[in-house]
Amino acid sequence: MDLKQIQDLVKMVNKSNISELSIEEKDIKITIKQKEDKYVTGVPMQQIQAAPAPVAIASPAPSAAAPAAKPAAPVAADNLLTIKSPMIGTFYRRPSPDKPNFVEEGDEVKNGKVVCIIEAMKLFNEIESEISGRVVKILVEDSTPVEYDQPLFLVEPI
Repeated sequence: MDLKQIQDLVKMVNKSNISELSIEEKDIKITIKQKEDKYVTGVPMQQIQAAPAPVAIASPAPSAAAPAAKPAAPVAADNLLTIKSPMIGTFYRRPSPDKPNFVEEGDEVKNGKVVCIIEAMKLFNEIESEISGRVVKILVEDSTPVEYDQPLFLVEPI
């Protein structure tokens, strides 16, 4: 089962009245559940659990220390939007160790632009921005674990 199929399943569960969906395929079992309080911040919530086969995972090599970021101009916190993690996994700011970061503080993002990758169940999931604006703050360090619905980026709408 590839990433696109999993994403399609999550979207299907979000748009339907299905409360739980379980799929077993070879060494992978996926269960997608909707919580009782379906809507928090206007987006249906789901929980993805998996029992992957015991296989060694090759993770990207740690990157060199990132250059110090320039201090951003003060922005009113009440108008900032948050890009949150749609799943549990490991947060990566770049597609591979030898590539540049997807976004830096001060960069403009548009709806659909990839802002990071979250590795979950040996799959590298590209996370796209659902809002347009300027990245004010990156809230998570590269190669660190993230939780479902954890804030990743603060964005000032344009």
